[in-house]
Amino acid sequence: MKDRLTKIRLLLLDVDGILTDGRIIYDHDGVESKMFDVKDGHGLKLIQRAGIRVGIITGRSSEVVALRARELGIDIVYQCAKEKMVPYREILENLGLMDDEVAYMGDDLVDLPVLTRVGFSATVADAVEDIKPYVHYVAQKKGGRAAVREVCDLLLKESGKWSEVTRRYFP
Repeated sequence: MKDRLTKIRLLLLDVDGILTDGRIIYDHDGVESKMFDVKDGHGLKLIQRAGIRVGIITGRSSEVVALRARELGIDIVYQCAKEKMVPYREILENLGLMDDEVAYMGDDLVDLPVLTRVGFSATVADAVEDIKPYVHYVAQKKGGRAAVREVCDLLLKESGKWSEVTRRYFP
């Protein structure tokens, strides 16, 4: 695991079921809402501080996702990606990265092509059971409930970057 994680330069994330619990809420005017866990957001800021870029590839389109990405300083955002390998290949080409330098978190069958290609793949505790045998790590936490933070912390600790990025918090 440590060898895989020390190579990672980019973390890509699905949204629904990973950054959120997968539920979509519409109000009476059809306005969409999603709930994000602040612990996930802080974990993403920590890995960015360690020099690891973050990106989003999601099958749906939502202004809420764009807003959350801007808030977290995530500039790699692909929405409406029905076939996630298309934006994945484009991202690698644009950044000059190899598969083994990328980590990806997804929770459903549509994520399998990317999950089986990257250097480190992870999913959430409540992911579709059929994908769990294909990932390197299954988080103990559920989607939208700090599973991303769990993976960020693992990545930082195993790659030896934890102390560097958390120094300001400890006495």
